[in-house]
Amino acid sequence: MLLIFNLTGCATFDNFKSTFIDDKQEPEATVRIGVFEPLSGKDKEMGAMEIRGIELAYEMFPKALGKDVELVYADNKSDMYVAESVAHELVSKRVSVVLGSYGSANSLVAVKIFEEAKLPAIAITNTNPLVTSYNPYYFRVCLLDSFQGVALAKYAVESLNASTAAIMRPENDDYAIAVAQTFSDKFIQMTGNANAIAVSCDYESEKKKDFTEDLNKIKESGAQVVFLPVKLEDAAKILKEAKKLGVNALFLGTDQWDSTKLVELAGASAAENVSFSTVFDPNTDTTIMSDSFIKAYKAKYGQDAVPDSAAALGFDAYMIAIDSLNKTGTALDGEALRATIANTREFPGSSGTITLDINGDPIKSVVVKKIVGGQAVSAYTMEPAIVNISEISLQQ
Repeated sequence: MLLIFNLTGCATFDNFKSTFIDDKQEPEATVRIGVFEPLSGKDKEMGAMEIRGIELAYEMFPKALGKDVELVYADNKSDMYVAESVAHELVSKRVSVVLGSYGSANSLVAVKIFEEAKLPAIAITNTNPLVTSYNPYYFRVCLLDSFQGVALAKYAVESLNASTAAIMRPENDDYAIAVAQTFSDKFIQMTGNANAIAVSCDYESEKKKDFTEDLNKIKESGAQVVFLPVKLEDAAKILKEAKKLGVNALFLGTDQWDSTKLVELAGASAAENVSFSTVFDPNTDTTIMSDSFIKAYKAKYGQDAVPDSAAALGFDAYMIAIDSLNKTGTALDGEALRATIANTREFPGSSGTITLDINGDPIKSVVVKKIVGGQAVSAYTMEPAIVNISEISLQQ
């Protein structure tokens, strides 16, 4: 109660609350929201990050339509076969909207189940475009991989004045292939040089222990930047080895690197001047909700706690669900609720202002951070170009 009182003390927050959160009456006992996440298994830790944001928003705003909200947890156990079963379970429990899941495969197996049941779902950190493409009942609050590739290419050219780049990626990795392609396309377009990608190296992620050969190729190519769309652990190994070999190019990564563990694993020297894209900067108040989210997070987890992007996105997914329920005026009409979510425009989330496009994907800014003195600081922001958004129909 004290936390909510503190957060609702200013006029700007009151305006936000009256616009997006205030309750409407409906004669149901509770409003049920499904939490479709890996509570166990290999993805448990990542699922917990999303849940942390959901639960924080729930504690701040535990009502919708004048009734208590009930979070209904469904553990997909980091297994796509289990995910299918628990997706059916959520439908049987008559939840109004589903949040999650972490892991593209888990969401993909649930897509048709939710659509047939006319049950809207909001993915949180799930970046696979197939989750929302041609699936009118599935939305997301995180950016697609393609946005990050474009943002990093623009950063390399506009902020680093780079004219040549290298790409290093794991083989048979759909994520790495997709984001590397968008980086390459944008970099070539912006430099006006078809040969701007000086060298491209693919490696077998499961077997690779020594990156010397690939890094020497990059060093000899003279590339000014290296785009490295790999997971945190591989990035740390490559950065350390590049430092030993004297590779002077600047390394660029995606939001997979957005962790304090980057400097810890790679070492301060190897991580210096490394940059990566992310959708959330805890040091920047992009909306009236950003500051409230940070204050609430620190009040719950400690003044030194720094929320990661997954928590901010989990928070935003819940807030959009609550806002859409209240705007729709019912928790029982999935088709009407889907239409309301689809028409989300300039929603002031903790991670930035969110507008959903015709595929249910967010149009929002991308932040590029740079490691300086062991700390990640904001170095560049790519604002989205929204053209005639009011003319785009989201009624699918």
